[in-house]
Amino acid sequence: MSSAESSTYKGFTAEERAAMKDHAQEQKKAVRRSSRADKEAEEARDVLAKIAEMQDSDRIMAERVHAVIMASAPVLAPKLWYGMPAYALDGKIVCFFQSAEKFKARYATLGFNDQAKLDEGTMWPAAFALTEVTPEVEARISALVKQAVS
Repeated sequence: MSSAESSTYKGFTAEERAAMKDHAQEQKKAVRRSSRADKEAEEARDVLAKIAEMQDSDRIMAERVHAVIMASAPVLAPKLWYGMPAYALDGKIVCFFQSAEKFKARYATLGFNDQAKLDEGTMWPAAFALTEVTPEVEARISALVKQAVS
């Protein structure tokens, strides 16, 4: 990093710090939970509660995305990840929903981590902008999630 770059670095944004705090709280809660069944049930409730807190447009999309993911890949376990609804396979996050509000973006995002089996050649998308969840978008999400866990 040059001296000009280092002098302009301001650190993490307020939104990034909030996401890190969310993640720390999620980790503390996970340690306190007793049985695996209790943990999974509580994590699913946490995801639904987080979705319910979202602004209307994000909440409506998140509810649809959640329903499509759970119907398409019931093997995925819902859990919070940096304060976002996420879906894990064997404890590793496969995909997540990031509300537009989370980082003050102009659109929500459906993202996939490297655990997702979406490889196609030497380059493929790992995140998708969402402005509305239509039946066509639901079908695309369903196909992506099924491929991601295949």
